[in-house]
Amino acid sequence: MNLHGLVAPAIGIVNPFVSATVRRSSGYTVQPDGNRVPTYTEFPARVQVQALTYTDITRLDSQNIQGVRRAIYLNGAVMGIVRVDERGGDLIVFPAGTLPEGNIWLAAHVLEAWPDWCKVAITLQNGS
Repeated sequence: MNLHGLVAPAIGIVNPFVSATVRRSSGYTVQPDGNRVPTYTEFPARVQVQALTYTDITRLDSQNIQGVRRAIYLNGAVMGIVRVDERGGDLIVFPAGTLPEGNIWLAAHVLEAWPDWCKVAITLQNGS
């Protein structure tokens, strides 16, 4: 049962969904000089941005994830960083002016993953 789908319209009255682009990590290419350049596939998404809960903050603090952070809810899946598998690290890109802190955010940690939706902790990657 998609509980998020049931409550999202009611929550959306107070905290509306916003448009974003998810850049799903698809690996990397290697430049002639040996540098790795990440590659992404992009798709549009509607997300709800919220503050982190106390439990979310303590979970991220124990993993030493620092910086400007928010939580997003979205239908579908986003990958956090999985270093041992060299995957994840999806980016969430918001249109200019959507969030006052900046536009590009890293999916740092998946807080909840369900078949139809997920809650992800995002960390600011730029100041513009």
